[in-house]
Amino acid sequence: MSAQNAAGMANNPYLPMSMEILRIEDETEDRTLKTLDLRWIHEEQAAAFSYHTGQFCELSVLGVGEAPFGIATSPVEEGFIRFTINRAGMVTQKLHSLKAGDVIGMRGPLGNWYPTELMRGKDIVIIGGGFAFTTLRSLIYTLLEGGERDAYGKITVVYGTRAPGLMLYKPDLTAWQDRSDIEMHQTIDRDAPNWPHHVGFVPTVVEEVAPSADNAIAVIAGPPVMIRFTLPVMTKLGFAKEQIYTSLENRMKCGIGKCGRCNVGNKYVCLDGPVFSLAELDELPPEY
Repeated sequence: MSAQNAAGMANNPYLPMSMEILRIEDETEDRTLKTLDLRWIHEEQAAAFSYHTGQFCELSVLGVGEAPFGIATSPVEEGFIRFTINRAGMVTQKLHSLKAGDVIGMRGPLGNWYPTELMRGKDIVIIGGGFAFTTLRSLIYTLLEGGERDAYGKITVVYGTRAPGLMLYKPDLTAWQDRSDIEMHQTIDRDAPNWPHHVGFVPTVVEEVAPSADNAIAVIAGPPVMIRFTLPVMTKLGFAKEQIYTSLENRMKCGIGKCGRCNVGNKYVCLDGPVFSLAELDELPPEY
């Protein structure tokens, strides 16, 4: 493939790029989540590829299909791109069966991204639950390692899962827990032996931590039930709808606004999102 053609494929949202699996490992003890680190086979495509934290890509397996996944790496991490896959259907089942060295397709990057420019000069509250922590990992890494940590205020993170073995990116969590420039709060639903952190549901821990809404932006990603019960807590703490952002991914399919599956009112989640402010979501039809 010529350099021109390879670079062109990287900019064509219809054509998947060939990606080699560098690493594939179980991310959680129940083996329902695997993390894939991918590298570009064609250097020209790697050079032409750029993304923002919060975006997603479509991963495909020939003869099986494709599905959207949030990017877990940060743009400041070079040479690979990471996705964590929840085993839930034919495509994800096949992705779980692959091994290092196998080749899959990737389209993207797609969608909008977290408003890091709006976060400059502000405190940042990041709230995550379950495997929706993927793009939040990208956001945290960007804030801490993007070379502009001083551009942001206090960073508070609340991240919860049902049990310790379901926590994602444990080496990162440990490293962040030990840093002085980020306030980490890990929680599990029920107590477990030797667990040193919070015990309780995410909304309860958020209320206990009580991050200030003054000059702050909050980002929330997790299961719908977690978000539903966290939003009233944020309102109680004084966060306005314009201060709260979330990421929606469960309705997307094609990723480029053609199939109509994610159309809600006058919005396409894959084009206008997946990142929305709560004020934007309030304008969508009630069926969402």
